[in-house]
Amino acid sequence: MIKSMTGFGRFEGIIDGRRIVFEVKSVNHRYLEFQCRTPRGCGFIEETIKKIASEYITRGKADIFVSIEADDSVAADVSVNHSLAAGYINALRELRDQYGLKDDISVSSVAKYSDIFNVRKAPEDEEKLCAITEQAGRMAMQAFVEMREREGEKLRDDILSRCDNIISIVEEVEQKSPQTVEQYRNKLLARLNEVLGDTTIDPQRILTEAAIFADKTAVDEETVRLRSHIDQLREMLSGNAAVGRKLDFIVQEMNREANTIGSKVSNAELAHLVVEIKAEIEKIREQLQNIE
Repeated sequence: MIKSMTGFGRFEGIIDGRRIVFEVKSVNHRYLEFQCRTPRGCGFIEETIKKIASEYITRGKADIFVSIEADDSVAADVSVNHSLAAGYINALRELRDQYGLKDDISVSSVAKYSDIFNVRKAPEDEEKLCAITEQAGRMAMQAFVEMREREGEKLRDDILSRCDNIISIVEEVEQKSPQTVEQYRNKLLARLNEVLGDTTIDPQRILTEAAIFADKTAVDEETVRLRSHIDQLREMLSGNAAVGRKLDFIVQEMNREANTIGSKVSNAELAHLVVEIKAEIEKIREQLQNIE
C-alpha cells in the first residue's frame, strides 16, 4: 500500500512499572533522516529507537520523542558536601554578625542550598529500558503507519484521477491532430490558388507538402509513450513497496513527452490541450513529493 511521508503516532502507558511516552512524527524529505529526544542519561536507547524506526520508515524526516518516568523503587545514595555546607553556614553567620540579624540558622534553612547534597542512584538497567522502549515504540509505530497509509490512499486516488484526466486529453489530441493536416492541406491549396490564379497546380506537390507537414506534426509516438508511462505509474501505485523515487523519474519522462508534443502541435486548440496535460503532470509531481 502506498504511504504518505507525513504521519504521527503515539503511545503512552505503563510497561514493567514504568510510565513511558513514545511519539513519532514525520514530514517530507528526500532521504531517510532521524532525530531523537530521549530522557537525560538514557542516550543508550537511541540505537533501539533507530532500529525500530528503520523497520517502519524508508523515506522522510522523522522526529521521535521518548519520555520514561523514573523508577522510584531504585535506591539512592545521598551524601553531604561538608566543605560546601560549612561555607554556606559561615557566610550566614557573617551576615548575622554584620547586620545584627536574628540567629535562625537551621538544618532546613541550610538544606535549601541543594548543591550541598550529592545524589547517586544505582545505574539504570539498560537492557530493561531498551526492551520497554522497543515495546512502546512498536505500538506507536503501528499507529504512525496506519495514518501514513490513510494519507497515502488519498494521494493515490488523486494521482490516479489525474492520470485519467491526462488520458482523456491525450485521446482528444490524437483525434484532432490528423485534422490539422487536412486543414493545412486545404489552406495551402487555397493560398496557392490565390497566388497563382488560373495556373495549374500540381496535386502531387500539394500531397508532398502535406506529407512533410504531417511528419513534422505527428505526435503518435509521444502519445504512445505517454500512455505507457501512465500504465507504469498506475502499476507502481498498486504495489506495496516504497516507490516515491521511481515515480519521480516516471513523471519526468511524462513531462518530457508532453513538451515534445507541445513543440509539434500547430494550432492554438492543440496547444491549449498540451498545457492542460502539463498542468495535470505538475499536480501529480507535487503529490508525489509526499509519497514514501
